[in-house]
Amino acid sequence: MTKPKITISRGDCDGLYALIEQEKSELINGLLIDELERAEIVESKNLPDNVVRMNSTVTFTMTSTNKTFARKLVYPSDIQQSGTLSILTPVGSALIGLSAGQEIEWPLDQNRSTIVHIDSIENNN
Repeated sequence: MTKPKITISRGDCDGLYALIEQEKSELINGLLIDELERAEIVESKNLPDNVVRMNSTVTFTMTSTNKTFARKLVYPSDIQQSGTLSILTPVGSALIGLSAGQEIEWPLDQNRSTIVHIDSIENNN
């Protein structure tokens, strides 16, 4: 599956690169770096409303299980017990920059992957 086009704000991009410098997980950092490097980077004011950004609440379906989730995409320091998803998780890294209706194949671990479908996006900022 070809990865879809993604768009990320300059502010999110800068914040995520700063986070990557602090973290130690090469697998997650590699996935997130790949996403940042292939993204179209735009100023925050030019980022369309239907694009996942940091602090967006995203409703998405994991097609491997057909389960739907609604989670707020956050930095690890903002994780709460429920309702949030760290950008450093495999699915969190997959969501950033996608638009409603898009899908991406994403690794869950070394032996499994899933297709993540973006159902809807609510931007909280």
